[in-house]
Amino acid sequence: MQTGTTALKGEDVARSTGAPVFPEVSTKATAQAELDDAIEALQAKKDDWAELSASEKATILDELLGSLLASGLRWVAASAEAKGIDLRSPRAGEEWGALMVVIRLTRLLRDSVRAIARGERPRIPGGVQARPDGQVVAHVFPASIYDRMFFPNQTAEVWLQPSLRLDDFEAAHRAASLRTPTEGKLTLVLGAGNFANVPVSDVIHALFVQDSVVLLKTNPVNEYLVAIYEEALEPLLRRGYLRIVAGGAEVGAYLVKHEGVDRLHMTGSDKTHDAIVFGSGDEGRARKAKNQPINTKPFTCELGNISPVIVVPGPWSERDLAYQGEHIASMLTFNAGFMCLAARLIVQHRTWEHRDALLGAIRKSLAATPTRKAFYPGARQIHADFIARHPDADQLGDPGKGHLPWTVVADVDSNNAADMCFTNEAFCSLFAEMNLQADNVADFIDAAVDFVNDKVWGSLSATIIVHPKSMADPIVAAAVERAVSDLRYGTVSVNLWGLMSFLFGVTTWGAYPGHTVDNIQSGRGVVNNALMLPQVQKSVARGPFRQWPKPSIFASHKTTGELMERFGRFESAPSLLGTLGVTWAAIRG
Repeated sequence: MQTGTTALKGEDVARSTGAPVFPEVSTKATAQAELDDAIEALQAKKDDWAELSASEKATILDELLGSLLASGLRWVAASAEAKGIDLRSPRAGEEWGALMVVIRLTRLLRDSVRAIARGERPRIPGGVQARPDGQVVAHVFPASIYDRMFFPNQTAEVWLQPSLRLDDFEAAHRAASLRTPTEGKLTLVLGAGNFANVPVSDVIHALFVQDSVVLLKTNPVNEYLVAIYEEALEPLLRRGYLRIVAGGAEVGAYLVKHEGVDRLHMTGSDKTHDAIVFGSGDEGRARKAKNQPINTKPFTCELGNISPVIVVPGPWSERDLAYQGEHIASMLTFNAGFMCLAARLIVQHRTWEHRDALLGAIRKSLAATPTRKAFYPGARQIHADFIARHPDADQLGDPGKGHLPWTVVADVDSNNAADMCFTNEAFCSLFAEMNLQADNVADFIDAAVDFVNDKVWGSLSATIIVHPKSMADPIVAAAVERAVSDLRYGTVSVNLWGLMSFLFGVTTWGAYPGHTVDNIQSGRGVVNNALMLPQVQKSVARGPFRQWPKPSIFASHKTTGELMERFGRFESAPSLLGTLGVTWAAIRG
């Protein structure tokens, strides 16, 4: 989920830290006069939007469900073609899944807005409670009987900031959701280029959660989607609450400074954020060092991550190793590795008897997975930079023209905190593995949490994988729960990849709070807050160690395309009858 303004290459990539940036070469740049006209038109509508009743907004969300679904085949076909995916293959399910996420978010937001229209707060499915330390936890998933059917034994919570206590929660939630009309705002959304759903989700969040009209600037990587976005978002465009423009770095630079833009949101690179806030070149770096921003507009952003997977040692069987080997491998192969929540760093116990066997299972799964088109600009250079510093990395698969191999950089030295595997997001088909020594399992978990918190760049998403027999040990179970609490990541998942939390729709997505403007790392603020929860700290998702049917994210899943298409149609209008097709496709995977 990246965007950028300039290309970093060679030694520049090695010296910098964080998420990479990429060239923005636009073929459809909107003329400056049209940009001004779009902003003027939105400014004229922003107060109208802020004052629009909840019932009227719910009607628009209902219309959006229809237009999103109607655009589905063209949306998926265009994305698949751009990424080199056969529309008939299971991998097309990734693009159907991207559409499904937007449809689900839209439906859940509609339900929240309908509640507001009745004078109620959005319903929290499992209620709220206080942890022993007083921190408020909202139990948000499963949200329905259908969720229990499709996601058995999976749960999710949203943890709120420790300063918000249970006695104050209801008033804070009411204030966050039952808003009185305020002065309107215009948000510029700088869209991500890697997945079609992200710009659309960001637009919907800005409109319906933040009460702001939106100017969306698409990323040049996916400008081919502009006409499809116009179709999918037609109810908003027709009413004048959204405008869509195209362009590269020059258009973006003009818009972020425009006096008609009230606030900013982007999904992309921390370096793009810094260029917007402090300026570019030596002068920008000097201003950042002095924390002297030149752009002080309110700015929310999601800016990448080196996503860790902490593997808790335990009594794993051969079946366990094969399952989790594919699970972890699939966290890289999904969308060819072009995701901010792709697994980037596997953390293992140095003397665990199954450490090498798990690495072998991961390699086996990667070798059996066809390589993918490296569709994102600059990916080949990033891959080459990592290989130059880790020439012994395993490069797996038989990459065709325009593809990159699946790559594992194993046994990275944990004592070398400057290693680029800990400091640079490898936005391509590559991840790393490292190990830590500890006297026992609980000490390993504590050490792993300290390492990823303090030495690994970013704070978006972290995963813990732990066997149920390990959790039967009270000492290990306590250490895992301590890790869930102590991990400074916006999403923490136990036995689930963070993508699943993103898919749930009722869990928030964003960096762990606390990043400052001069050390932004993974960003500030959250999106996908369908329940309009106040003062969010993190989302926590949990699932079983092994699942049946096979999760649709697995690279070997045979019916992902059919499953996600059926799931998207189901999410637009859930029904008992609709569960049959979804279940049948899932079982055959």
